[in-house]
Amino acid sequence: MAARRARVLVYVTREREGRKELLVFDQVGDPEAGTQVPAGRLEPRESLQEGLRRELHEEAGLRQVRVVRELQVSGDWVAESPYDDHAFEVCIEGEEPPDTWDHEVHGDGDDAGLVFAYRWVPLRPGLHLWSRLDTTYEGLL
Repeated sequence: MAARRARVLVYVTREREGRKELLVFDQVGDPEAGTQVPAGRLEPRESLQEGLRRELHEEAGLRQVRVVRELQVSGDWVAESPYDDHAFEVCIEGEEPPDTWDHEVHGDGDDAGLVFAYRWVPLRPGLHLWSRLDTTYEGLL
């Protein structure tokens, strides 16, 4: 059996006014896609951290981040995922991005050319990520 292709899920956090916030996005023009965090498949011979940084740059325009820790991937979707999923909490280093922004995805992935509308949300129980299928963020609470 061939090894499953690795995928990273990136939970970008920040502290604001005494509370922790999570960076999320919605796909412009496709509300059915649901609220998500940046994620993507690794390229051949790419390390988890290299893939994480590439995906964040392609999907959000973020370059300078620090990996805080790896998270346990959880949710009803995990057992059926075709990928070897890895999740990480990261924080921005240097200049913090605005509270909201739109970013057109670049690169050659399936999402190239899509526009993602980013925003920060308070980190709390009951977040509606990927149609409530993803509970990985609970490791950040």
